[in-house]
Formats: sequence, C-alpha cells, structure tokens
Amino acid sequence: MILRLDQVACARGGRLLFANLDLTLGRGDAGVVTGPNGAGKSSLLRLCAGLLRPFEGRIETGSRALLGEQCALDGERALAAALAFWATLDGTRDRVEPALAAVDLLPLADVPVRLLSTGQRRRAGLARVVASGAALWLLDEPANGLDTASIARLEALVADHRAAGGAVLVATHLPLALPGGATIALGGAA
Repeated sequence: MILRLDQVACARGGRLLFANLDLTLGRGDAGVVTGPNGAGKSSLLRLCAGLLRPFEGRIETGSRALLGEQCALDGERALAAALAFWATLDGTRDRVEPALAAVDLLPLADVPVRLLSTGQRRRAGLARVVASGAALWLLDEPANGLDTASIARLEALVADHRAAGGAVLVATHLPLALPGGATIALGGAA
C-alpha cells in the first residue's frame, strides 16, 4: 500500500468539499481526480501531501512528492541549484541531472528559474518530483502550460514511475494517458 484514504472528508472555508472518500493505491496504481472547479481536487492532493488535515477520516502514506500550482523552486537560483536544494533534503542529490534530462531541461540547468517560460517552470516542478525518489507522486494539473511533446514526456514519466512500482494521484481537467487509472469524481460532475 502506497496510499490509503479511509472515510476522508475535507472542509475548507467552512464548506464541506467532499466526505466519505475511500481510496487505496498500491504499487503501479494510478488515480485520476476529476470534478468542477472548487470541488476539492487540489485540496485532496494537499491532504495526501500532509499539507492539510482531513476534517474526518484517516490518511496513510509513505514517501510522497507534490507538484502543485507553483513549481516550488527559488526563482533567483539557477535551475539545477534550485532542484539541488530539495534533492539535498530528500537525500537524492545524485538524481538532479537525470531528472533534468528526463524533462528535457538539462540545457537550461544554469538558467535562473525566474527566466523560464511557463511550460519550462512546469517541467522544472516535475523534475523536482522525479528527483525526489518518492513512491507517491501527487500531480495537480500537471499538463497545464505544456506543449504536446511535453505532455507525451509527462505521460511516459508517469508510466515509467508506475512500472517501477510507484503510484500516482493526478488532479486534472485535461486528458492524460493513465491506463487502468481509477477515477475519483468529486462534486458529482467530471
């Protein structure tokens, strides 16, 4: 088991977003969180990342990495140095260069993060997740700002992570190839 949610409820701003959510992801599994804006997709990922506490229920997970709305990298640092900061905390510093190569950003390793385009910053955030070595990837709208080739690269990275025994939980409005992925529909609409 990589992730288990047992009767999880989430309330934000005094409003119950969802309740009674059960989910288990094991090695190689994927979950796709769908729903209208404001249904709690991002909140669910933040709960799983340990950044929010559930209103009710219990969440069990091990190592995890979150790709949120922002890439969570210091804009003033060179891309490789910004990634190395997190990789040092994760004990995975040797994974920075391969992660940059995996998202086709190795040629920009010395460029300050603030100078990257929207799509490049998104891929840099994905590189941070890849370099983390986490068993569970929590990806919030990972295809936002990506071109067709970068979306294909994202799908391949997710497939490789799953094939290596990892799991992924993705909140998205855009279609992504996640064969066999379970759908978690929030808010009664997809």
